[in-house]
Amino acid sequence: MKPYEYELQRAALILARDMFHLQPGETFVITADTGSDQRVVHAAAAAAHAVGAIPMVITLPEPPGVGKAADPGLPVEALTALLCQADAWVEFNHQWLLYSTPFERAMAQNKRLRYMCLVEMTVDMMVRLVGRIDAESLSAFMHRVVDMTQQAKHMVITTPAGNDLEFRLLPSQRIVCCDDGLCTTPGMHFLGGQISFFPDLESIHGQMVFDGTISPPCGFLKEPITLQVEAGRVTSIQGGSQAEELRRWLDSFGDPNMYRLAHGCYGFNPGARLCGNVLEDERIWGCTEWGMGYLSPIDAPPDGIQAKSHMDGICLNSSVWLDGVQVLDKGVVVHPELRPLAEKLGQ
Repeated sequence: MKPYEYELQRAALILARDMFHLQPGETFVITADTGSDQRVVHAAAAAAHAVGAIPMVITLPEPPGVGKAADPGLPVEALTALLCQADAWVEFNHQWLLYSTPFERAMAQNKRLRYMCLVEMTVDMMVRLVGRIDAESLSAFMHRVVDMTQQAKHMVITTPAGNDLEFRLLPSQRIVCCDDGLCTTPGMHFLGGQISFFPDLESIHGQMVFDGTISPPCGFLKEPITLQVEAGRVTSIQGGSQAEELRRWLDSFGDPNMYRLAHGCYGFNPGARLCGNVLEDERIWGCTEWGMGYLSPIDAPPDGIQAKSHMDGICLNSSVWLDGVQVLDKGVVVHPELRPLAEKLGQ
């Protein structure tokens, strides 16, 4: 593993100055746990201090799970109170707090909070996914994809591994979210290179095949896992020992909503590669990603999906059609309007 000392400092400065636009005197909360990369944590704190903000680093014992499953290992009331007084929050936790009770309360009560999810971030990832990305060109490309997706009413996604899903989109009801790496407005933000869409969940049907990673519980997949989907709910899981591992993990919650599809995403970060870290895996260029389980009411009003946890699975080399027009072919951008923008990013 390369130390990347100079490159890390540059990436951390980009995070504080360019992505968060931290201002002098702002309270910048950095959360981590004992599984986090502390070099990333300290670099972010130093960069925030350098631009005049006031960093607060909170390192917790690694929780027993992610999302609401993390709650039993968290000082829920104290952490909530802290986040409700912060101006900005970056999460470097290994077991992520996204969708936990402190997260939900802070997002609901602190209307000025700017939150960015950078869970499981390592030095190498900071350099490749933040410090070496042409953010302006990536943002231009992604926002054009967002516009096309927001206007579409129907989507089909296939992969060479056998994925074959289709569903209705809701252009007038649900917003397509663009994570271009900027965290300058209140609300949830994520690492640049992902576009999230929230379909008519009950319209999703077909076959979904994860062939990259599943986080949690499986990590790298030794062989594809095939899931049959009817009305937005997984009805069967096949594919060997890891398919059984996934099934046992989902069943362990005793919550039928863990079998519901929650969202889909495109991956578009030129620096991302399959590594077993969900933050990076779901941004691999040309992949699509699906979440199952909990979904915030913010993303799919009025109720979202109330579930005890959440998982994300990666479908590599995706082909995508919007209203019958092909956008991606096995992970390669083929739409004539998007192609020049992708080429500027080396894709």
